[in-house]
Amino acid sequence: MTERMRYEDWRKLAERELKGSPDGLVWQTPEGIAIKPLYTAADLDGIGQLDSLPGLKPFLRGPRATMYAGRPWTIRQYAGFSTAEESNAFYRKALAAGQKGLSVAFDLATHRGYDSDHPRVEGDVGKAGVAIDSVEDMKILFDGIPLEEMSVSMTMNGAVIPILANFIVAGEEQGVSRDRLSGTIQNDILKEFMVRNTYIYPPEPSMRIIADIIEYTAKEMPKFNSISISGYHMQEAGSTLVQELAFTLADGREYVRAALAKGLNVDDFAGRLSFFFAIGMNFFMEAAKLRAARLLWSRIMEEFKPSKPSSLMLRTHCQTSGVSLQEQDPYNNIVRTAYEAMAAALGGTQSLHTNSFDEAIALPTEFSARIARNTQLILQHETGVTKVVDPLAGSYYVESLTHELAEKAWTLIDQVEALGGMTKAVATGLPKRMIEEAATRRQTAVDKGEDVIIGVNRYRLDEEDRIDSRDIDNAAVRRSQIARLEQTKRQRDPKRVDAALAVLDEVAASGKGNILKAAVEAARARATVGEISDALRSAFGDHSAIPEVVSKVYGKAYEREPEFITLVARLEEVSALLGSRPRIMVAKLGQDGHDRGAKIIASAFGDIGFEVITGPLFQTPGEAVDLAIASKVHVVGVSSLAAGHKTLLPQLVEVLKQKDASNIIVVCGGVVPRRDHQVLFEHGVSAIFGPGTNVIDAARAVLDLLEGRGRNTA
Repeated sequence: MTERMRYEDWRKLAERELKGSPDGLVWQTPEGIAIKPLYTAADLDGIGQLDSLPGLKPFLRGPRATMYAGRPWTIRQYAGFSTAEESNAFYRKALAAGQKGLSVAFDLATHRGYDSDHPRVEGDVGKAGVAIDSVEDMKILFDGIPLEEMSVSMTMNGAVIPILANFIVAGEEQGVSRDRLSGTIQNDILKEFMVRNTYIYPPEPSMRIIADIIEYTAKEMPKFNSISISGYHMQEAGSTLVQELAFTLADGREYVRAALAKGLNVDDFAGRLSFFFAIGMNFFMEAAKLRAARLLWSRIMEEFKPSKPSSLMLRTHCQTSGVSLQEQDPYNNIVRTAYEAMAAALGGTQSLHTNSFDEAIALPTEFSARIARNTQLILQHETGVTKVVDPLAGSYYVESLTHELAEKAWTLIDQVEALGGMTKAVATGLPKRMIEEAATRRQTAVDKGEDVIIGVNRYRLDEEDRIDSRDIDNAAVRRSQIARLEQTKRQRDPKRVDAALAVLDEVAASGKGNILKAAVEAARARATVGEISDALRSAFGDHSAIPEVVSKVYGKAYEREPEFITLVARLEEVSALLGSRPRIMVAKLGQDGHDRGAKIIASAFGDIGFEVITGPLFQTPGEAVDLAIASKVHVVGVSSLAAGHKTLLPQLVEVLKQKDASNIIVVCGGVVPRRDHQVLFEHGVSAIFGPGTNVIDAARAVLDLLEGRGRNTA
C-alpha cells in the first residue's frame, strides 16, 4: 500500500472520529506556520540537509560530533543582586551545589553607565542585579572563585567597555592574565535599540565599541567569547520565533561585517562568537528553532569565505522564558521551566539557565534557585536525554518545522538586507515595530482566552498562593556602594586617573586606537564605571529614543466583543463626566528600559479610547510629574519590572503633592510583590496590576477610579 493510500485511510478514520474534516485541527501559530495534526514522510519531500551529521557543516544537528553523549551542556545560572559581597556568597553556594559556570546579572545603574552615587539611579542600585562601580567591586564579586578555571558570562551591553575592562584588571590582580580568562561578554547593542533599551551611546559609535572589543579579545583573550548575539530579549519583548531567529542572525551578520571593517581575518574571531536564545512554551518549535539557527548561521558565514569549519558553527546559550512565568499559581512555573529546559536540551544548546519559579514576583530566593538548578541536574542525570545526539532528528514534524522556520526566517533576513543591513533596519524602526505588534497580538490572544495559560485565564485558584520572596534594601545597598566609591577615590592617584581618562576620550573621539585597551588602563588607575562611561559620553553623546506606540492591533481583535463595546461606551460616559477624554500617561521610572508591558498598555488603552501620553524612558519621578502636569493627564500609570517601585513610586506621589497635583491618580503595573502592595497603597498609589492582569480588566478599573474622582469633584 502506498503512503498516499495509507494517508487517505487515516483521513477517513479521522473524519469518522471527528464527525467532520481533520482540517479543522490545523493550528495557526503566531509565526504564520500551519501546524497539522499529522506529519508523514511526504512532509520531508524537497527538504535538504536530512542526511547531515553532528559536528559537520552545516551543523544542523549540533556543533560537536558527540554533543551531550561526550559532555553535557553547562549549567550556567544567571544571578546577581545587592552588593558584590552578597552576590559572591550566592555564587559560591551555587557552585558547591553543582552549577558549572557563572552568569552575572548587573543592576540597571551599572548597565546604563552610572555610579551608585548618581542622583538618577536612587531606586535602581542593587535591584535586578549586582552593583559594580569599580575594580574593587569586581574583585569582591569573584573573591575565592578561581578565574583561571571558571567560565564567566556577563550580560552587559551599554556599559560593556568599563565592565569588561574591570573584569580584565580584577583577573590580573587575582593572578590570572587576560589570555587565560574564559567566558562571554554579551556586547550585543543592536538588540538593545530594538527591545531591551539599556543602551548609552548612539548606534554608530556603539558598533565601533563592539568592533574594538572583538579586535582586542581576538588578539589578547583567545579563550574569551567577544559577543553573545541575543535573541532572548526579543522573544521576551514579544517577538515571534521567526522574528527572534531572523533578527538575531541578522545582528550577527552585522557584527561580523563590523569586525572585518577593522581589518580582522574572519577566522581570527568567528569561532569566538556565541548566541543566546529564549526558550518558551512551544516545545517542539523551540527545539526546531535552535536546529534552524545553526543551519542559517552556517549559510550566512559561508558568505565571508572562512577557511576553518569552526567559523561556521553557531554555539548558543539558552534561558527559559521569563515572560512565561506567572504570578498567579506560581508553582506552575516549576513545570513550565522544566518543559522549556527539555526543549533547549533537545534543540542542542551549549549552556542553559533555568528560571526560578518566583521570578514573576521578585528576585529568586536560594530555595527557588535550588529547584531551578536541580531541574537541569535531573535532566542530565535521570532522563537519558544526554545519551543520544540530536534525538529528534528524523521526526517528520520536527524536521518539517526546522525547514519552515528556516525558510520564513531567511525571508525576513533578506528583508533586513534590502534595507541595508541591521543597523539601518534598526534606524527605520522596522524590527521594533514588528516585535511590538506581535507582543500586542499575543496579549490579545491571552486576554480573550484563545491562548490558554493555566492559573491565569483558565483553572484559576480561588485563593492566591503566598510565597516567600527575596527583598533588597535598596537604600542600604546604595549607602554601602557610595562608601566604597568614596574610599576608592580617596586611595587612588587622581593625576593618573585624569591622564588615563583623557587618553580614553582621545581614542574615542579620534577614531584611532582601541577603546577597550584604553579603558583597561583607566580601570587599572581605578577610574569608575561612571567615569569611564562619561568619557565615552563626552566623545559619542547619549542616545535618546523617541517612544512610538502601535495602534489598531488590540482594538481590531476585540472590536466585536461585547465587553469591549461596553467598555468603549462607558469610556464615553466617563469622558462626559470629566469634560474631556480620559488622559493617561504611561511612565517608566529609573533606569528600567523593559517596556513591553508599557507599550502594550499604551497601545490597548489607545484603542479603547483613552488619550495616551507615552513618557520617555529613564525618567526621574520629578521629570514624570512635570510631563504629567504639562500634559494635563488624569492618570499616571507607572510600569515597573526592576523592583524600584518602593523607592520611585512614593517619590512620584510626594512630588505630585508638592506641585499641588494630587488630583492626578497614580496606578502601577508590573512585577510588584504582594507584600509591597499595602506599602504602595499607603503612599497614595490607587491600584496595582500584577503580571497576567487582563488589559480589559485594568482599563475597567482605571475608569472606576476616574468615575469616582469625577463624581467627588462634581
